Order: sequence, then structure tokens, then C-alpha cells
Amino acid sequence: MIRKIIVILIVMCSLLSCSKKAEQEIIFWHALGGPLGDALNIMIYDFNREHPDIRIKAISMGNYQALSQKIMASIQAGNQPDIAQVFESWTANLVKGGALQSLNEYIYNDSLYVQELDDFYPVFLKSCTIDDELWSFPFNKSVRVMYYNKDIFYRNGLDYRKAPDNWADFLSTSKLLTQDLDDNGRNDVWGTTFTTDMWRFENLLLQAGGSLMNKDYTIPTFNSQEGIAALEFFDQALNVDKSAYVSTGYDGQNHFLAGNVAMIEGSSVSYVFMKNAEITFNLGIAAVPVDKTKKNIISGTNIAIFNKNNKQKSQAAWEFIKWFTAPEQTAKFSALTYYMPVRRSAFTQSHIQAMLEEHPGLTEVYQQLEFAEFEPQISAWFEFRKNFEEIVLEKVYTGTLSPQEALQNAENRLISELKK
Repeated sequence: MIRKIIVILIVMCSLLSCSKKAEQEIIFWHALGGPLGDALNIMIYDFNREHPDIRIKAISMGNYQALSQKIMASIQAGNQPDIAQVFESWTANLVKGGALQSLNEYIYNDSLYVQELDDFYPVFLKSCTIDDELWSFPFNKSVRVMYYNKDIFYRNGLDYRKAPDNWADFLSTSKLLTQDLDDNGRNDVWGTTFTTDMWRFENLLLQAGGSLMNKDYTIPTFNSQEGIAALEFFDQALNVDKSAYVSTGYDGQNHFLAGNVAMIEGSSVSYVFMKNAEITFNLGIAAVPVDKTKKNIISGTNIAIFNKNNKQKSQAAWEFIKWFTAPEQTAKFSALTYYMPVRRSAFTQSHIQAMLEEHPGLTEVYQQLEFAEFEPQISAWFEFRKNFEEIVLEKVYTGTLSPQEALQNAENRLISELKK
């Protein structure tokens, strides 16, 4: 009898040991924190609970700059993560260095899943594609959003159900709503505020009919009449109409929440942080105003599998990516974070339906994805976009340089970077 018990225990231990060995631990590096990091952890908890043979271990690097540096250092040391967030501007170099696993073999070996690709917004898949191969998959993507104070609109005889939908209306509305209510020589309410934000310039440039670079990313094209028009938009509000001021960090958002700014433009994700504050007015959410086109730039990262010559781990990583981007999950993540759902069918999910009922303007926000483009897929762009804010936007905001002079400086800088 004792011998039988011992045999049974040995078999059970063996099975448990095998089960433990079969579990694939996937190391996931990311840069999400605060409520965004909390939402990601909720999603990962759900995945791990539903997939007992796979464990996603998420490690936050705090910010994207640190994540980029950590990834590069890990590749040199040969201890890269299994999966990580990556920007389009990082991916090309990672592919060239053989650091990433192509996703084609996982996607196109599953004929049923190939059909699902038609459900994804084309801009997301294009942004993940280099030389006809998918090297990453859409993860946390956002668009720009117009937030406005409906109460201020109502008090000034404006239709509070509708935000300005074009540049001219935005500028005139901003001018109207900039007011010195107590006649002390200082504005109590501003129409709007600007930060030195490259993303907003990119949107304005595309809306004016311009482009950032040529198709093969060898020649900058932003130094154009359309680029000048985009900068003149800022100059008009700041220096001519004086209906806007320059803010830094989250100051503009905080002033908006305090009722001192009528309209601000931010990320779709900005709402997650604002709703945690005590909003004392009726908040409006709308698509950003446009000019000649509705084109806009998406922001956010994709997720990539790193090449570690371990097919089992790579397959487990793909299972997580496939699960995360399924309609129910992408809808849930969007509801938690206000990142964009990556698939059209997400709109049939209860999470998205509830969001649209609460904020009807989100319908137009989501529709921006039909006209969206992405940033250049070259490593030089990641650093250049920060330089652009300093050598172009700050100079034009302060009147130090004309739009044409500032854009010429930026073009020279990028050309120099491209030659390196």
C-alpha cells in the first residue's frame, strides 16, 4: 500500500514538474504608468488567468526614452525581453539588426486569422509593415481630440453641442471666448492654449495638404507652403489674435479643468487623467478641427516579438498579442484607457457602446482613424521630433524666427541626421 502511495506521489510530482516546465514566462517591457499602467495590468491579469500555460510578466521602464535605451542596451548584451512596445521610428533599425521576429509566419499560417486582418484599421497594419512583412502589431494607439467647456460655449451664445470643426471657426471662437471679465487688464478666460507639441504641428501640416517626408524617407518635405500655413495657425492665435498662450507640461490641462481655458487639444488618452479630477462643468469631446484635408497622425506604440531563437516562447508571445487585439479585449482596453480600439468590430462591443453613449462626440473622434497616417519609420525621426519642438515651435511661438526660417533650420538638421 505504501509503495502504491509513493508511486502515485512520484507520478503527481512528475506531472506537476512537467506542468511547471511547460509554462512559458514571457517578459514584456513597456512604458505605461499611472492609470494606463493599471489598465494594462488588469488586461495581463485576465490573460494569465485564461492561459495557465503562459505567464506574461510586465516590467515598466517608466517612459519611452528609458524603454528605448534599455532595449538597445539589452540587445547588445543579449538579454532582450520577449516582447516590448516599439515606435515605428525604432522598428526599422531593430529589423536591420535582426532583433525582431517576423509575425508573418504566425499570421499567415492560420488561414482563419488572415481573414481577420481586414477588420483592423489599415493605418495600424501599415505602420507595422516594412518591406511587406509585419514586424510588430498595433498596441496602444491614440489620436488627437478637442476638449471644450460646454458651459462657456453656452454662456456666450454658442452651440454647446458642437465644437469648431475647421481652423477658421476654431480661431474665431478662441478669439470670442478670450475675456477679461473683471476689466483688470488680465484675461480671466482664454480661448485656448498651446504647448510646444510636434504632434499637433504634424496634424496641422497634413490638414493643410502637406507631408512630413517623401515615401522612402530620404527627403524632408515639411519645409513647404503647407508647413508655413501650419505655423501661421499658431502665430495667428498667439501673436495676432492673442487668444492663446503657451503652456508647459500639464498646466494647460489643469487651467482647462479649472475653467480658465475654453478649448484644449490633447490625446484621446488625456481624458483618462482628466476624468479622475473633479470636473465642475459639462465637458465636450470632439474631433479636432481640420483644414483642406481630414488627415491626421496617429500616436502610440506597437508591440514586437524579439528574436531569441525560441519558437515556443515566440508562439506564446503571439498568443498574447492575438488575444490582446481581439475585438473584446481591444474594446475593453479602449474603455479603460481611451486608447483607440485597433479593430472596427470593437464598436459592436458593449464597452465601446457605453463610451459612445456617455460621449457622443467620440464617434467623430474614432472616425479620424479612417484618415490617419503614421510618422516616418526611421530612427532619425524619434530624436528629430524633439529637436523640432525646440528649433521650430519655440522660435515661432516667441517670434524669434519666421515660420520659413524655422522650417529651413529644421530641414537642415534632419538632412544632417539622415547623412549620418
